[in-house]
Amino acid sequence: MLHRATADQIAFRYRNIDSPTGITRETAKRLADRLGVDETQTIHIALHEMAVKLLPQYEADDGPLTASQIRQLKKCTLPGKKRSVRSSLFEVEAI
Repeated sequence: MLHRATADQIAFRYRNIDSPTGITRETAKRLADRLGVDETQTIHIALHEMAVKLLPQYEADDGPLTASQIRQLKKCTLPGKKRSVRSSLFEVEAI
């Protein structure tokens, strides 16, 4: 039987050369030294930064705005400039 901590681990393999899809151990060590942390923490920091950049940082709301809400928003904008109102900040993926 595997210990739970072991079951939650993944294999991580460094690349032989730095590329857009991976880095060498030497580069990881240089990053760790620069950040003042160990290599594992360096990987966590990199993944966290990617998560913040690529994933929504808040839950989706109740869906598109109603026609009434859009009219209210349009009333709040400055006249004379053409503006648009988006009903969603999230891209909808087909399931």
